[in-house]
Amino acid sequence: MHLFRQLMSDLRGATAVEYGLIAAIISVALLSGYSAFTGSLLNTFNTVETHFADAND
Repeated sequence: MHLFRQLMSDLRGATAVEYGLIAAIISVALLSGYSAFTGSLLNTFNTVETHFADAND
């Protein structure tokens, strides 16, 4: 019973879990932002390509 009480009062693992959750949230935010940025950048390149193709015709 003494070992169980020691484990319940030890908060070091809780801090590690919190940092893990924060890292996961940041990763999801970065990935979603990256995909939005990539789509926007591809759209910009397609627009430029279309204007150059129309100018050469």
